[in-house]
Amino acid sequence: MSRTIVEGPLPKHAQLSAILTDLVATELRPDAPIPSERELVAKYGVSRATVRKAFERLISDGVLQRAHGKGTFVARPRLESNLHLASFSQDMRRRGLSPSTRLLSIAPAAPPAEAARTLRVGSGRSAWRVDRVRLADGRPVALENGWYPRALFPDLDREDLSGSLYQLFADRYGLAIDRAEQTLWAEPADGEVGRLLDAPVHTPLLVFRRQSRAGDVPVEHVVSRYRGDRYQLHMSLSHDQVAG
Repeated sequence: MSRTIVEGPLPKHAQLSAILTDLVATELRPDAPIPSERELVAKYGVSRATVRKAFERLISDGVLQRAHGKGTFVARPRLESNLHLASFSQDMRRRGLSPSTRLLSIAPAAPPAEAARTLRVGSGRSAWRVDRVRLADGRPVALENGWYPRALFPDLDREDLSGSLYQLFADRYGLAIDRAEQTLWAEPADGEVGRLLDAPVHTPLLVFRRQSRAGDVPVEHVVSRYRGDRYQLHMSLSHDQVAG
């Protein structure tokens, strides 16, 4: 690939993007720093605006990532998941990664209306609210805000919540989650979520709302926010899955 940038039909920022993509693919490892704007301007004879436009394009494509106050670095490949019923811990171990958890809080509280309906918690009754940050190889990937019926899980606040809740529910309480409904949407990280996930404000998030059951017993209403720059979904579709 040419290492010079010339006038022509291909914009200069696109030429620089191609050069940097090749550099990432052949010479640099994930988390390695990219040459600075000043270095790229001097080396390729382009403007700072051209360099910034190339950076924005590669950040959008998931090739680079920017750390506020530190610089621009090679992005790690996104963790990819198929749509299936599994805990975060199971999902990460399947990819050869080490899952861990930072428990933020667990306390009895009155669930919001949607969670109360899901869990069949009557008016005025409380459920466990469990807030956790989930990590893969020590890097924050997801923030979980979950609700669980206190009647089903007495003394949950005395249990070790640093691993898989699904495994704990099955082993300690005899409730193996085997069904779930899940909804997905996108939103940007705000200040608090961004801080907990070590993500800049407006980092794209994949948000999952999961309502899980053990047989006919509702046991979980959880909203999980995954860093969209570190996580992606894979779905296999076929004609047979097309409804009506």
